[in-house]
Amino acid sequence: MMKFFLKLLMLMCSVSLFSQDYFPSNSGVIAKNSNYTAFINATIHVSPTEIISNGTLLIRKGKVVNVGKSVKIPDNTTVIDLSGKTIYPSFIDLYTTFGVEKPKRSGDGPRYGPGRSGYYWNDHVMPEQDVMASFKYNEKDASEMHKLGFGVVNTHMPDGIVRGTGALIALNNDADNSLRVVDGEVSQHFSFSKSVRSRQSYPSSIMGSMALLRQMYNDAKWYAAGNIDTRDLSLEALNKNKELLQIFEANSRANLMRADKVGDESEVQYVIVGGGDEYERIDDVKNTKAVLILPIDFQAAYDVEDPFLAHSLSLSDMRAWNQEPHNPRLLAENGIPFVLTTHGLKSKKSFKSNLMKAIESGLSKEKALEALTTLPASLLGKTDLLGTLKAGSYANFLITDGDIFDKKTKLYENWVQGTPHVIEDMTSTDIDGDYTFNLGGKDYTLSIKNSLSKPNAKLESDSISYSTKMNYSNDWVNLTFKTADSTNKEYIRIAANASSANSLNGKAIMPNGNTLSFYALKKKEEAEDKKQKDKDEEASQPFFSPITYPNLAFGFEEKPKSENLLFKNATIWTNEAEGVLEKADLLIKDGKIAKIGNNLSDRNAKVIDATGKHITAGIIDEHSHIAAASINEGGQNSSAEVTIEDVIDDEDIDLYRNLAGGVTSIQILHGSANPIGGRSAIIKLKWGESADNLVYDNSPKFIKFALGENVKQSRSTTNMRFPKSRMGVEQVFIDYFTRAKAYDDKKKSGQPYRKDTEMEVLAEILNGERFISCHSYVQSEINMLMKVAEKFNFRVNTFTHILEGYKVADKMKEHGVGGSTFSDWWAYKYEVNDAIPYNAAIMHKVGVTTAINSDDAEMARRLNQEAAKAVKYGGVSEEEALKMVTLNPAKLLHLDDRVGSLKTGKDADIVLWSDHPLSIYAKAEKTIIEGVTYFDIERDKQMREAIKKEKSELINLMLQDKNKGLKTQPVVKKEKELLHCDSMD
Repeated sequence: MMKFFLKLLMLMCSVSLFSQDYFPSNSGVIAKNSNYTAFINATIHVSPTEIISNGTLLIRKGKVVNVGKSVKIPDNTTVIDLSGKTIYPSFIDLYTTFGVEKPKRSGDGPRYGPGRSGYYWNDHVMPEQDVMASFKYNEKDASEMHKLGFGVVNTHMPDGIVRGTGALIALNNDADNSLRVVDGEVSQHFSFSKSVRSRQSYPSSIMGSMALLRQMYNDAKWYAAGNIDTRDLSLEALNKNKELLQIFEANSRANLMRADKVGDESEVQYVIVGGGDEYERIDDVKNTKAVLILPIDFQAAYDVEDPFLAHSLSLSDMRAWNQEPHNPRLLAENGIPFVLTTHGLKSKKSFKSNLMKAIESGLSKEKALEALTTLPASLLGKTDLLGTLKAGSYANFLITDGDIFDKKTKLYENWVQGTPHVIEDMTSTDIDGDYTFNLGGKDYTLSIKNSLSKPNAKLESDSISYSTKMNYSNDWVNLTFKTADSTNKEYIRIAANASSANSLNGKAIMPNGNTLSFYALKKKEEAEDKKQKDKDEEASQPFFSPITYPNLAFGFEEKPKSENLLFKNATIWTNEAEGVLEKADLLIKDGKIAKIGNNLSDRNAKVIDATGKHITAGIIDEHSHIAAASINEGGQNSSAEVTIEDVIDDEDIDLYRNLAGGVTSIQILHGSANPIGGRSAIIKLKWGESADNLVYDNSPKFIKFALGENVKQSRSTTNMRFPKSRMGVEQVFIDYFTRAKAYDDKKKSGQPYRKDTEMEVLAEILNGERFISCHSYVQSEINMLMKVAEKFNFRVNTFTHILEGYKVADKMKEHGVGGSTFSDWWAYKYEVNDAIPYNAAIMHKVGVTTAINSDDAEMARRLNQEAAKAVKYGGVSEEEALKMVTLNPAKLLHLDDRVGSLKTGKDADIVLWSDHPLSIYAKAEKTIIEGVTYFDIERDKQMREAIKKEKSELINLMLQDKNKGLKTQPVVKKEKELLHCDSMD
């Protein structure tokens, strides 16, 4: 009878909700039902903080009319008794692609202009895109979301850097879009990923996406002020949508910080889709003040049974498996607001199990419910309709048999806009459990699972499993299984009533046709065993691998601090007029070099005996590509608008490896994909600090230019972009500097002007505010760029690589440009055929400021040895050779007033060597930056043992997961990609 009432209620709800007065009907009499429905005797979670025991929920026309302990029930009300049941507000997913077909990739080969007219100049910017134009309600997907507890989702088109508007959809399978669509324009969506439907090549990197977004916001303001005569439908839509919720899909902590950076600069506060790794830099994430949309796609344990494969697993990957489930707890504990989403899950079915794992890892149930109800409703501006069960809100609620965040709790129904969606039949008896029975003199054990949804039975006798089929409906069990006789395919059929929750009563029909009485009794779990089991589960705390800075091997558990240090009796290479001092002392105080001399003392300093050891200034690499997530933005022939500072990777292990080689500062250069590249990042290798804290304070402004084969794309199979020749490269420079001069003149005139980041950067070069490091090989092109610079009244700062520098060293000196070269690389491509190992010595002797660089993560670890080659090839003195990797690159980078030599008042960036610094036997024992010891060879030895121990602990935990039957993932050996000038995203 109860089932009949429910079906009738569903029909009534659909009639009352979804008839439209202004729609004609040709199917009979137009009837309305506006009856009330009351759910009585339930535990009702009105909100995460308000719970009513033995309460009543009264609904009508798809909305909550009243809720409380003593609600007056009107006449003609359908009453449903929910004694022993619990009601929760249904969940809200703020970030889905529900009802939207995934776009398909179009076309082949790159294009360098937009494919549309009347819109923004970049096809990947599509704020005018309306998700409702492609939305199609998917009942199957909605039913899957119902099972997880969701009643409303925000959906969008997952394509492009600016993706247009999202729509808020009620998952009401019995309605149409006229009522399902809660709000057709509720959010505006962004990402760093290009549209798959356009082949426009720009941007081709994350830093290019960031630059594009910045320029787009500048252009939107310029357009809104009425400064553009033509219409731009994209900018119009962007400005119109700016009051909507702004959602940015970042998918990682690093990209979260990048998105927030763009937002802050453009005065936009994004709600950011995280990556689940926010715990690694919790303070930085908190400082963004962003609300996060948090995926809970936790990794499965690795299959580590093969010890050789397990050895190849990195500690960071192993930690991620262990630490990710704690991310929601840590965010909550640190006051960082977040909502939860199904986004990122390979299978949405894993949402509940992952949510349970987060709760087991310390996330409070109240915070979990808040993250699924009230907070998303608040962000959407829909607290009057969604997120709670207060009067006036949608009748969106869940009916369960208990705590919804308990593993064993059953979700019976998910009501959306007053329409029930049955997940499990709460009118039938739950018969899950283990039963015993005797049939034909034989004892059997029957295990039943999921009886109210997809019944599954397992039958055993004397350790033999029987092939079994089971149906369960209207409190009747139908069970069929094969007999043990393998020669005859014979079956036993059972029909039993399950109205009692503890037994099954009925008949069994044997293979010979005889009918026997059937009685199965449910096993009772021993009270003491259950009590102890519950106690053990409550007491057990999941192991949590410690978070370090950075959160990988060799990271610090606490960030190291500056110390006052006194080195005694060292050989000190000053790189100053004092030269090399024997048996001298060096005092570091407050991050600076305080004194150099003999018999120094300081009672507040830690004394280090450096007898027999050498101290030098920290090595500086003028040309590096480590610690960056992107190197090239090759989508255009000029990318002056991008900056490597946007894509610094503070977790690159090569930072630590470089420190182990005595490197303290590097210039991370843009690659050589185009004549005018991106801006540099000049950083100190402060291992454990966040990306922004690595960049030099008041950093000199640099930009990468490039000449030769790379920029004209000599080896490209799809070369369509200008320039295609060395002559074309020259014209690119002339054209861009001519435009930059015109731009700068207009800006200085006081006239209104459209801010163009690319032109701003090039104007800085013309004004002597930004310096060029130019990738170069062939003497003719080296001469060309110097002449172009002289034509526009500036000078090139540095030619890097400069392997034919020895041919034009005199002209370089006259121009005032320095050279940063390799020690002895040659013949690795055609334009390098004339390179010689004497290049550095020849430029140095002519008077060119000469440095030796790496352009290679591995070579950077032994730049002291690379410098020593200048002694062999050209007879450069040892002191001058050392300057090629210390003071000279500091001069080229305009940092020699701070670093590069050991002088009172300079930054305490030093290296303690075990031997002569140019010797192949020398090891960096301590690498210190501003008085902080970032590398210590003794700590390194201790860390190797600690890493081995931690990996063993994590491997044991992974083996335990596999033994429990939990899913595992295969170990895939990862090779770290070493980035170079020609590396592309």
